[in-house]
Formats: sequence, structure tokens, C-alpha cells
Amino acid sequence: MMPIISKLYCSSSQTVLVVRRRPHVVNGGGFVVTDCSTQRVVFRVDGCGIHGIKGELILRDGDGEALLLMRRKGGMVEALSIYKKWKGYSLDYEGLHNLVFSLKEPNSRLVRNNAIRISIEPRTISNKGWDFEIRGYFPDRNCSIVDTRGNVVAQVGVNKEVEKLMESKDFYHVVVKPGMDQAFVFGVIATLDYIYGESTYC
Repeated sequence: MMPIISKLYCSSSQTVLVVRRRPHVVNGGGFVVTDCSTQRVVFRVDGCGIHGIKGELILRDGDGEALLLMRRKGGMVEALSIYKKWKGYSLDYEGLHNLVFSLKEPNSRLVRNNAIRISIEPRTISNKGWDFEIRGYFPDRNCSIVDTRGNVVAQVGVNKEVEKLMESKDFYHVVVKPGMDQAFVFGVIATLDYIYGESTYC
């Protein structure tokens, strides 16, 4: 088990979840995540069209309770840096924010080939300086979240039958490996969605 947000979101078996994007014109964008086997809504992501603040996203559970706030760090520091930095905060019942992960995206075409890297907070001693990285290209619905040992912990893909039927990338699936925190995975996916100007962006 690898609870990053909570062990409630770590399954002992591999889980296939389906993402359905909400159009910007309906409810301000974002997406809904359902369990493939039960058809139950597991997570919902509110983009900045709903939240009303650029560079902020909220991951909610199936009942609508806020779990994670993802916020892009801005200002002069970001403008001068070769990376844009996102921070993911868990939200407790009192509304307090606790930093749980940070994500670095290249801020320049000069570092385009560099992977997007994620660090779990508070930092543990790691000789690499990061805990996970994104391999592949999210807009193609063909990417993975990989740990420092090269193990795939979550895989984003598109079911070919669904793709032919829908002729759209509004539906895709995410396979989460046993023991991996699904809330963390979808916090990262929500951030990627925003970075690439998709359903959560405004």
C-alpha cells in the first residue's frame, strides 16, 4: 500500500477507472471519474471554470467532498524559472491545507524533452530528487506515471472500441496498480489536463 492522500483510496487489486470530460459550457468544465466495474462515481474534478480561480483545481470524492487542491505557483519566481511548479494540498474537515505533492513542468521549449516530475511532500531522502515522473504524452491519452525504479503505477489510455464509437477523446481510461493511491493519481491527471489546456483550463 502507498497512501499519499489516504489509504481509503488504495485498492489491493488493479483498478480500471473511466474518465469522462465535462464540456466547458456545461458546469464550467472538469471531469468525472467512474469505477469501470461498478459504474460508481469515484472522483470529480472541478476546473477553474467552476472554482473561479485561474491555476486552481479541486479533486472531490464521489460524494462531492473536497480532497485535494492543486494550485500553480505564480509570480516573478515562475517567470524566471525553467520550470512551472504546481503544488497539491490535501484538505481536511477544518479546511486546512497540507502540502502532499509538488509537480514541475518545463517552462520553456529548451527543456521540452525533460519529463514532468512529481515529488511527494514532505520530502524523503531520495538521490533523484523526485518520486514519480510522467512518461509519454498526455494529450494522446498515452502516458504513464512511473516511480523512481521505473515501475508503472498508473497508465492512461484509450479503449480502441470506445474511441471508434465516440470519435472523441472525452472518454479515456486509467489503470491504477494495486496499492497505489488513486486520489493522488487523479490529482496528477487533473494537473496534466490543465497544463495541456484541456477540460479543467480556462
